[in-house]
Amino acid sequence: MTLTLFTLFLVQPSFANSTKEMTVFVNGSSVQFDVPPMVQDNRTLVPFRALAEALQVNVTWDGSTQTIRAKDALTYIVLRIGDKTAYHNDSSITMDVPPQIINGRTLIPLRIFSEAFNCQVSWDAASNSIYILSAQSQTSWPLEVMGYYALGDLQTSSWTNLFGHPFPNHSSGNTDIVKNIALGWYSLDADGNLLIKSRTGWQRPEDYKKVLAAADQYKVITQMVVHMTDEDNSLTNLLSNESAMEKAVEAIVKEAKTYRGVNLDFEGLGLRDKDDQLTLVQNRFTHFVTLLAKELRNHDLKLILSLHAPNSAYKGYDYENLGKLVDSIVIMAYDYGSKPEPIDRVREAIINVLQVVPAEKLYLGVSIPNETSSSLGTKLDIAKQYHLKGIAIWRLGLVTPDMWQLLREK
Repeated sequence: MTLTLFTLFLVQPSFANSTKEMTVFVNGSSVQFDVPPMVQDNRTLVPFRALAEALQVNVTWDGSTQTIRAKDALTYIVLRIGDKTAYHNDSSITMDVPPQIINGRTLIPLRIFSEAFNCQVSWDAASNSIYILSAQSQTSWPLEVMGYYALGDLQTSSWTNLFGHPFPNHSSGNTDIVKNIALGWYSLDADGNLLIKSRTGWQRPEDYKKVLAAADQYKVITQMVVHMTDEDNSLTNLLSNESAMEKAVEAIVKEAKTYRGVNLDFEGLGLRDKDDQLTLVQNRFTHFVTLLAKELRNHDLKLILSLHAPNSAYKGYDYENLGKLVDSIVIMAYDYGSKPEPIDRVREAIINVLQVVPAEKLYLGVSIPNETSSSLGTKLDIAKQYHLKGIAIWRLGLVTPDMWQLLREK
């Protein structure tokens, strides 16, 4: 078998003219090179050893023959400095640009090396980044499942969907799949008062303690969701009032001791804001998260954020600084205007966030009403490919039996 390189090289016409430093990610984590990647004749070259280590490939360097040899259980590749012919499992490959030594470092063509080991390689022009997904990550990466638990009706009961029987009866049901439940029971007003019944329909049921007890019996971790929207500027007013924020933090932390953590779902920020005003909105939300994270940490409680995706209409979220403050983030990569949610927009959202937040902190939010079983499977594959921590399902009560089966298979 002879491989052709028409599909093996990476570039866009403007790629070589980019002035922004290139970043390479393997399975969601950035690779640290001792010299930066470079572009030659529209081909990306990187130091060979750092790339091989990131891909968990055994690699050797023979200085006398200037030969690089790399292998894993199924693949063997040989490259020589200055030679445009490489060997992949005894088949020859002709390269446009050969491996070479530059400033004392041995650089190899990134894409041909990665794809020889069955990796997927993609290029994001906006961020000047290369994303490599190992063959193993494409199939075997485990995902945690978080399910939003909210009031429904007899047909869309979160309880029945999770615990397998109408309330108050229960069994293990689907708790073998769901590791966390985010309990949509709380809201706030503009003055910082914690509400157990809100105008948006989020409310804590009278029998909420039975939900907590059942979750504990089946070892499902509970999160207290605090949901607020900005349709009437109540969220903006809260975040503009220091004393109201402090009051809200105190009330949340006091209630959160019943749970294992807090899932903060503040929606609608930054819709019409631009430039300095948008920065102000982002900073105010980050300040509130800073206050809350500090107090929760003092009580050994986790903080999770449910955030609009960065490529949504809502830009009021500084992912980079928020990612440093919290334990996890749910990227709500949905409501783009079509059903199922468009794959390119979902992938774009993940790639954008991975620039500033490590994959192990990220859940991909999936809106079940917008998906089919087939499209849900695609969303699961994307989350696995980028080595995200898990997926977060809006919501329990709407997950169909075939979707549950798919989750078990994936």
